[in-house]
Amino acid sequence: MHLRGYEAIYFNIRQNMFARAGRCNDGSKVVTLRDITTEFPDFGLTEAQRREAVFGHRFERPGIGGDRGEIWGYTDSLSYPPGAMVRLCVNTTAERYRFAVLRDCASARTVLEQEVCGTRWQDTPDQCSVLGCGWEPSVEFRIGKGWPSGAYRITLTAEGRDGGELRAHHLFIVRPTAGPKPGRILQVAATGSWTAYNTWGGSNHYQGITGPKCNQYATSVSLERPWCRGFVVLPDNAPRVPLEFALPPGASPRYPHLEWAFANGYSNKYASAGWASYDRHFFHWAERSGYAVDLASQHELHCDPDILDGYACVVFVGHDEYWTWEMRDAVDRYVERGGRAARFAGNFMWQTRLERDGKTQVCYKYRARAEDPVYASADPSRTTGSWEASEIGRPGAMTFGLNATNGLYAGWGLCAPRGVRGFPVYRPEHWAFADTGLCYGDLLGADGHAFGYEVDGLDYVVRGGLPEPSGTSGAPPGLQILALGLSSLKEEPLNVPLDDRFLSDDDAKFVAEIRIGDASDAAVNQVKRGAGMIVNFGRGRGEVFHAGSCEWVAGLLRRDPLVERVTQNVLTRYLKRR
Repeated sequence: MHLRGYEAIYFNIRQNMFARAGRCNDGSKVVTLRDITTEFPDFGLTEAQRREAVFGHRFERPGIGGDRGEIWGYTDSLSYPPGAMVRLCVNTTAERYRFAVLRDCASARTVLEQEVCGTRWQDTPDQCSVLGCGWEPSVEFRIGKGWPSGAYRITLTAEGRDGGELRAHHLFIVRPTAGPKPGRILQVAATGSWTAYNTWGGSNHYQGITGPKCNQYATSVSLERPWCRGFVVLPDNAPRVPLEFALPPGASPRYPHLEWAFANGYSNKYASAGWASYDRHFFHWAERSGYAVDLASQHELHCDPDILDGYACVVFVGHDEYWTWEMRDAVDRYVERGGRAARFAGNFMWQTRLERDGKTQVCYKYRARAEDPVYASADPSRTTGSWEASEIGRPGAMTFGLNATNGLYAGWGLCAPRGVRGFPVYRPEHWAFADTGLCYGDLLGADGHAFGYEVDGLDYVVRGGLPEPSGTSGAPPGLQILALGLSSLKEEPLNVPLDDRFLSDDDAKFVAEIRIGDASDAAVNQVKRGAGMIVNFGRGRGEVFHAGSCEWVAGLLRRDPLVERVTQNVLTRYLKRR
């Protein structure tokens, strides 16, 4: 990376972004201020280390603790009902360890603590991220019938050989019981994306140690392994993916979250998925704001779709990229029957399959047409590729109104690095914007940087200054585009060396092949421009609201008042009895 010249650039300029004060349709005024530095944070890395942080492949695995020793653990299921038995599979070099279970919520509390003796080191397959670790349970405990639904963090501690503390974390979900839940929200955790991005053991759906040269991403990944470091708990200063500094003209891209992860020993995917970066922030915000909220894993939609039926409002948040056909069926059926789905999330991209009773997730992704056996079958609709692929025949917009291939990157690398940071508003009169004071052309969420790093959109046209779905967009009837910001599928400008770009143009070529049928430069030029949108539409007796951004939760985390108000407006409307 050509960073020496960049490091010599020091700016004392402060750049301000304003949503200008204006008289709005309700007579109120609004002013939003965002202060952005042009100085890049220094994590103490050399140029070579920075390059390794961005382009290298590193992961946690058995034996990485060396002479100090180590401790790891996972549970035998993603989620459990109240009263169920949890089997905790722990692998440690220590003879004894302690574990504590804490409900991770706005008023966190420890519900169980215990010491376990007589533990031992267990062999682990080299391809554990694909096959599962296969560890024997070292302890069992029963979930109390009074434990509320939510996320429960397990902290494992033991003494290392050097006398220091060994520590690891895991997380499981206590799902709600069946039956009507008046006045309660059901949040569905994006466990498909957690599974896809988990780096523990060496392979996920992005990088890996599979294939003839042990360098390919895995098309199958196991849930029977620990979560990588950063998925369960993070320090408050962990950077998010979108850039929080103004990139100087002509500078090579920098990726702060990857540099921070390298410098501090976290997974390079900590900011791409996981409870700690995304789902947690909505759950905490909702409880602090007075909402009664339950939690289920996404896998429940696949195995037990009736879990949605007791709720007037179901919420999806964060980086919510991987779905099975059955998960979509559950949401579509719920909405048709009168349910209300609120999706504050981005990157609705990939179809997956679950195998081994849900313990394995399959997604061939970019290699689906070449390698997925379903593609060559009599019914290729379950091919594990992009939802927009013709063989699948079920565009993403049919469920949530938007899709990833018409959206994608904003505020990341050289994809709109100096972009809007919030959603430009086009229909301020919509009920979702009540009591915000927002005007036509204002930015919603810029103060909390709620727009990015992956967004969902549609093909659209502009008539009379208002965006509308195009005739070929696949949008559900009656869909309204309320807000729209620009995104990109390709890192530009071209004068930056290709090997300095983490994203490059690979995704643009893939989308061109899916949408147009070839990956030529001309085809890439047709698909490389995208948009992130907020949309609303009715279907059957129900309704869907979709703010198509991974980073909407960042607006809640940073207490952006406009993001909070819109979220409250949606939840208040959707919690009304069906």
